[in-house]
Amino acid sequence: MSPIKRLRSFGHSAAELPGGRRAKFAVLGVWIIIFAAIGPLSGKFEDAQQNDPADYLPGSAESVKAINALQDFPSGNVIDAVTVFHRGGGLTPADRAAIAKVKAETDAISKRTDQPNLDGVGKTRGPIPSRNGTTALLITPITVETGTNAAAELLVNATDDIKDELSGLPNGLDAKVSGPAGFSADAIDVFSAINGTLLLATGLLVLILLVIIYRSPVFWLIPFFSVIMAEATSRGLGYLLAEAGVTVTGQSGGILPVLVFGAGTDYALLLVSRYREELRRHEDKHDAIRVTLEKTSPVIFASGCTVIAALLTLTFAEVTGTSGLGPIGAMGVALAMLAMLTVLPALLTIFGRRAFWPYVPEFGSEGTDVTHGAWRGIAERVAARPRRVMVGTTALLLVLACGLVFLNSDLTSSNGFRNNVESVEGQQLLENGFPSGANAPTNVVVLDTSKEAAVRTALEGAPGVESVSKGVEKGPMGVKLTVTLDEDPYSTAAFDLIPGIRDQVRAVAGDEILVGGPSAEEHDLRQSSARDNRLIVPIALVVVFIILIALLRAVVGPLILIGTVILSFAAALGIGSCFFDKVFGFAGIDPGLPLFTFVFLVALGIDYNIFLMARVREETFKHGTRDGTIRGLAVTGAVITSAGIVLAGTFSALAVLPLVSLTEIGFVVALGVLIDTFIVRSLLVPSIVLQVGDRVWWPSALARGETGLDRTPRSGAETPVSGAETPERAPDQPG
Repeated sequence: MSPIKRLRSFGHSAAELPGGRRAKFAVLGVWIIIFAAIGPLSGKFEDAQQNDPADYLPGSAESVKAINALQDFPSGNVIDAVTVFHRGGGLTPADRAAIAKVKAETDAISKRTDQPNLDGVGKTRGPIPSRNGTTALLITPITVETGTNAAAELLVNATDDIKDELSGLPNGLDAKVSGPAGFSADAIDVFSAINGTLLLATGLLVLILLVIIYRSPVFWLIPFFSVIMAEATSRGLGYLLAEAGVTVTGQSGGILPVLVFGAGTDYALLLVSRYREELRRHEDKHDAIRVTLEKTSPVIFASGCTVIAALLTLTFAEVTGTSGLGPIGAMGVALAMLAMLTVLPALLTIFGRRAFWPYVPEFGSEGTDVTHGAWRGIAERVAARPRRVMVGTTALLLVLACGLVFLNSDLTSSNGFRNNVESVEGQQLLENGFPSGANAPTNVVVLDTSKEAAVRTALEGAPGVESVSKGVEKGPMGVKLTVTLDEDPYSTAAFDLIPGIRDQVRAVAGDEILVGGPSAEEHDLRQSSARDNRLIVPIALVVVFIILIALLRAVVGPLILIGTVILSFAAALGIGSCFFDKVFGFAGIDPGLPLFTFVFLVALGIDYNIFLMARVREETFKHGTRDGTIRGLAVTGAVITSAGIVLAGTFSALAVLPLVSLTEIGFVVALGVLIDTFIVRSLLVPSIVLQVGDRVWWPSALARGETGLDRTPRSGAETPVSGAETPERAPDQPG
């Protein structure tokens, strides 16, 4: 059986359940049971997330091997909290007394009986004064079981308690908690607030848009309730996936509700639009929902499978945070698609046409005609001068893509927050009196202890090394040397020093050496991100291309659609890069931004082209390619535009978060979706199809001009994607 026939068969089967007189209640009941069973687990989703830089890295990274080698060292599970004290004119005797008092109080933290989970806080070292007398450090070791929720809780509680001891300092004495523990605690605090904030912002935005689109005080509740059930269930399943071993980061957790709300609402808009049309044609609401599902479920299913397949290509990523987003995102979109094909139709059938009040689609009333309306006018203007439209829109997108000259990857963990963060402020204070790298030293593990002296000499002569620890720490796998860099350990300048340091020590120790620490971890993360970009982008394109060939039963058309989506991606990233640099003043982009936005925009941009081209193909069977394109654009224009606005709105909700990386993802994807909606799908794709003509369907029979106008379908011949009949009226447009 051909892929198209399988999709049609799926549509007929799916229509039997939510469209049945009794089955609709059974479908709703099953979803309520699933929600009751899995929904409570959604509250644990945040606790299962991992946000340490090492959690993003593959096990093959040298910095991860260093982490593993250090586990059995005395300091293997120790993360330092560095408290920085600074006075511009020099520390006074009163300042030194206050610092000594803070040290004594910090030493007592682990002895508090009211917080037994602070047992891992060790004895504070220092004060360590700077040579210029302006700055002093207290270093508090915190022993944690890395990669666990208990470790995250300990880091946050310990750093918070240290911060509490900094109240009542002499006027003019600045004090901040920084170091690896400070940076980790601040990141944990930010990510712990992401899901609640984002869920509230996304849900409120979708609610408002649904009210505006449907202009009904009650109808919005039906699609909104369906999406909420899918979203809560997806977070519960996300927790189970994390428990099964999938790495779920705060970034993945933030993107998941956006995908569910965006994709779910898009599918709801498409289905509801057709349902409202069928209510005017069928007196019985059960007949209307059956026909609606027969017409729309194959397209929604194909669209959902495209997004799911594109997201699953992320599982090939070397960066574990990226590979974890693949199954998490795919699961969310699959649930959104399933909910819109089951629980939404069931609710629509239960409440019937009266739910649309005050604009009730009565049986026998007239709907929007494909020969009239704003989108019919746009389609005719494109058809009048397709070459001019094609050249003009292509040139516009190429000009917008020129913003890629502003692209850089200078965003790091020290400049990746949109608001003031204490660990970053502490790093800035430290640089007034100490080498920048003193905040987070680089660890060098010498596996062959006989080469310790040679490695030390090599390190002291390596570019960017400020100093090497005088002593060594011994462990079962060798010895550890601590290296202080002369650059901010969380800067790209420090990351760039790592390859030279590794080459220098490997020249004397061979493979019996491991270089790790925060700077090395960031360097390895960037290397893995670059590799993922090179590998996954072509894989995603091939996967989407194959799905389009199966859906449209053509090769030329899918090539055109892929090309337009790539062009819109370049334009969106170009505009985003320009705005990030010149308007928002961000330090740069996250290394993973191009890959994330590419996968999202290819999947979601193709989504709208599937909606359009599936209807164009259907219309082509009765009216030919030219008229089919005009009618297809006229009939889908408003509903796809509404869907694009909703999806762009959901991704723009990422801008409410204080992380630059998520803000950038939200901005570029929202912008790309709007470009796909208003330029690519509305102008560029129709103009190219009109210019290419029947050849767009090559090698199918449509490429030879064989349509329903001049041939009688034979047994096994092609049939339209959404059914053989083509209505003379378009689906009512939302709003």
